[in-house]
Amino acid sequence: MSNKIEFINPDELLKNPAFSQIAITKGSGDTIYIGGQNAITKDLEIIGKGDVALQTEYVLKNIEIALEASGAALDDLFKLTIYIVQDQDVRKGFECAQSFLQKLKNPPIVTGVIVAGLVNPEYLVEIEAVAFKLDVNEIV
Repeated sequence: MSNKIEFINPDELLKNPAFSQIAITKGSGDTIYIGGQNAITKDLEIIGKGDVALQTEYVLKNIEIALEASGAALDDLFKLTIYIVQDQDVRKGFECAQSFLQKLKNPPIVTGVIVAGLVNPEYLVEIEAVAFKLDVNEIV
């Protein structure tokens, strides 16, 4: 059995270089669910207060740390759910995320949600991630 993440972008759906429409995990491996990450350090310092771009950048760094701690790589990432506080400039956050997304072989599937607020009023963005780490012993 071949292990992989298959990304599908049907011709009938919007094609965008920033995200894929469908991701299918095939084979054996570990699915890694990364809980909502915020722009907070391990010492409880909030990074980028009032700046959605800086917060987005730090949140994505936290996701990279979580992937590494799970034994996964960036290319194992296939799903992001992004929660952005209303009245924030989504474009600024997205522009900041481009350098992160360009590291990926395939753009992940992405859901963006505008919310009234997050658990801490100083958080402007929160991102959940899902990755699929293939079992290297099963790769043909």
